[in-house]
Amino acid sequence: MIVLAGTIGAGKTSLTQMIAEHLGTKAFYESVDDNKVLPLFYQNPKKYAFLLQIYFLNKRFDEIKAAFDNDNNVLDRSIFEDPLLFKLNADMGRATTTEVNVYNDLLANMMQELPFESHQKAPDLLIHIRVSFDTMLERIQKRGRPYEQVSTNPDLYDYYKQLNNRYEDWYANYNASPKMQIDGDCLNFVDDAAARAEVLGMVDTKIAEIRA
Repeated sequence: MIVLAGTIGAGKTSLTQMIAEHLGTKAFYESVDDNKVLPLFYQNPKKYAFLLQIYFLNKRFDEIKAAFDNDNNVLDRSIFEDPLLFKLNADMGRATTTEVNVYNDLLANMMQELPFESHQKAPDLLIHIRVSFDTMLERIQKRGRPYEQVSTNPDLYDYYKQLNNRYEDWYANYNASPKMQIDGDCLNFVDDAAARAEVLGMVDTKIAEIRA
């Protein structure tokens, strides 16, 4: 099981599709376009942060269980990364200590339900796409989801900046599985075929190391 990690606009969905096609396996995508809670969160983060986190927890748990069925399945964001996002919302006053504790307990209990007999309770490979804050903002603007735009909600600027900054420490401290990092600024795998081939080659090399 391969999981992608990275801030909003890093290119997780695009790279998930590329890797899945390259490996001839199945991709699991984050529930965004059909997520009715997400726009509500952007309208009122303090009211809906906990509900959004529970929504994603439920969806990601289903994805992990399904991904365990075959080798090399790819997830464009996973349950292993979620506490980072909820911790940020809590630190920004958008979630209470009680909500954080309930979420953490629920996450721990749900992880205990994964099929331990045949699979470790962590991905086989985590791929982090690192992008600069400027690139993050540029891509958020380019994809054009109205509720994500800083131009219509200036409060998002600080949220995005803190989120992007926290990924550095999160990736450095992540030790639940093998991991690799891709520089999304230098390797524009979405628009550049040469960069795409280089990234897929890096993934192939890492998978070979893990299997060896």
